[in-house]
Amino acid sequence: MSLLLVGLRLPVVMLRLSIIAVALSTAAFAQQVSGPPPTAITLEQAIALARANEPSFAAAVANSRVAAIDHSIARAALLPSVNYHNQVLYTQPNGAFNGGGPIGSQAAPRFIANNAVREYASQGIINETVGLQQATAVSRAGAAAAVAAAELEIARRGLVDTVTSLFYQALASDHKIGVARRAAGEAVSFTTLTQQRESAREAAHADVVKTQLQQQQRDRDLADALLEQQKSHLDLGVLLYPDPRTAYTLVPGPVVPLPARADVDAAAMRLNPELHQALASLRVSNLDVTAARAAYLPDLGLNFTYGIDAVQFAAKGRDGVKNLGYSASATLDIPVWDWLSTQHRVRQAEILRDAAHTALTATQRRLIAQLDEFYAEAGTSRDQLQSLEQSVQTATESLRLTRLRYTAGEATVLEVVDAQNSLTTAEIAREDGTVRYQLALTNLQLLTGAI
Repeated sequence: MSLLLVGLRLPVVMLRLSIIAVALSTAAFAQQVSGPPPTAITLEQAIALARANEPSFAAAVANSRVAAIDHSIARAALLPSVNYHNQVLYTQPNGAFNGGGPIGSQAAPRFIANNAVREYASQGIINETVGLQQATAVSRAGAAAAVAAAELEIARRGLVDTVTSLFYQALASDHKIGVARRAAGEAVSFTTLTQQRESAREAAHADVVKTQLQQQQRDRDLADALLEQQKSHLDLGVLLYPDPRTAYTLVPGPVVPLPARADVDAAAMRLNPELHQALASLRVSNLDVTAARAAYLPDLGLNFTYGIDAVQFAAKGRDGVKNLGYSASATLDIPVWDWLSTQHRVRQAEILRDAAHTALTATQRRLIAQLDEFYAEAGTSRDQLQSLEQSVQTATESLRLTRLRYTAGEATVLEVVDAQNSLTTAEIAREDGTVRYQLALTNLQLLTGAI
C-alpha cells in the first residue's frame, strides 16, 4: 500500500515542481526588464500610450494632415501667382542691321524668333486663371479633407476597440489566475481531507485517487492560467511600450451603466464616423462630376507684366528710349471639340458617384443593424452579470454544503469534485461575462462617439 501511495504521489510532486518553475519564470520575466515596480495603468492611459506606437493610426494621422494641406494648396490656386522673371538672350548676328540708319540701329539676329542679338528681360509677372474647375478643386479638396478626418476617427476608434479588447482580456487573465489558485488550493485541501478520512478508515482509497487526479488537473489549469496571463500582457505591451516585456499592472475602471436607447440612436446618427466618411465620399464624387462637366466651359486667363524687355539692362535705353513698362492680356479659350473625351470623363465620374451613393446607403443600413445588434448584446450581457454573480455564490455555498456532507459520510467524493468543478466554471464564466459586457459596451460607445 505504501509503495502504491508513493507511486501515486510522485507525479503530483513533479507537477507541483513544474508549476513552481512556471511561476518563477513568470516572475523573473516581469522583473528582468525593469528594476522599478510595475506601473499601474488605466484603460485611458493604455489608449493614450497606444496612440504613439500603432502604425495604422499614425498613417491615418499623416493622411489627415496631408489632406488638410491639399485643401490649403487648392485655395491658394484661386489667388494670382506672382513671379519675378529674369532672362538674358544672345543670338548670333546675321550681318544686317535693324532700324534703317546709324541712329537707333542694331544688329539683326540670325533667328527671326528672337528680337535682337542681345535681349534683357527683368519683369514682374502676375497670372490668374478664372474658371469653374479651379473653384470646384477647392470644394473637392475640402471634401477630401473631411473624408480623411473621418478615416482618422475610424482609425482612432479601431485603436480604442483593439486596446479595450486586449485590456479587458489581460485583466480577465489576471482574475482567472486567482480563480485557478483558489481551485488548486481547494483541491489540495480536499485531497488532505480524503487522506485523513482514509487513515481513519472512513473513506476508501479510491476517494484519495480521485482527489489526487483532481488536484493534478487544477495544477495544470494554474500553469495554463499563468501562461495565458503572460501572453495577454505581451499582446497588450506591444501596443503600449517600446519593449513589450515591460512590467505593468492593470487598474479596472468603473462599470458604466447602459445608456437609454433613444440617446444611443441620436448619438449614432450624429457622431458615427463611417456615416460621415460615406457622406463626404459622396460629396467628393458629386464634385468630381462637376469638375468633369467644367471642361465644357472656357477658362479666362489674365496676365499682367511689368518690367523691361530690351536690348539694354536699364530703365532707359539709348536716345531716351523708355524700356520700363507694362503689358496686360486676357485670354479666353472656348472648347469646341475633343473627340468626346470630356463626355467620357463625365460618364466616368457619374459611375463613381453612383457607387458612392450605394456605399452610403449600405453604411446607413449597416449602422441601423449594428445599433440593434450592439445594444442587444450590451443589454443581454449586462443582465447576465447579476445572474453570473449569483451562480458563483450558489456554487460556493453548494461546495461548502457538499464538503460538510462528505465529512459526515452523507456524500460521495464525486459529488464534491462536481461541486468544485461547478464553482470553478461559474467563476470563469463570471470573468468572461464581465469582459463580454465591457466589450459590448465599448462597441456601442464607439458607434455613438461616446469614447
